[in-house]
Amino acid sequence: MQMFNRLVNEQMKTMEKLLYLQSELERCQEIERELIILQEEAELESIQLEIAKMKEELKEIHRIFGLQTEEVIRIYQASKITC
Repeated sequence: MQMFNRLVNEQMKTMEKLLYLQSELERCQEIERELIILQEEAELESIQLEIAKMKEELKEIHRIFGLQTEEVIRIYQASKITC
């Protein structure tokens, strides 16, 4: 009987270790999922910054194109008058 009690005691200690490691593993996996999400958010933020930069560049190109168009019209009208 003493041998049985010792074996059960050892088995209980093993079960405690198992449960502890299982809970730690689940905790670490949750942290891993959160880090993956954060990494994706960081990449999303990077892409959003790039999009905002491109929109500003596009706005500037539109402005320059508008000025160039006005200049072309002005030059065309001036040349028509002098002809």
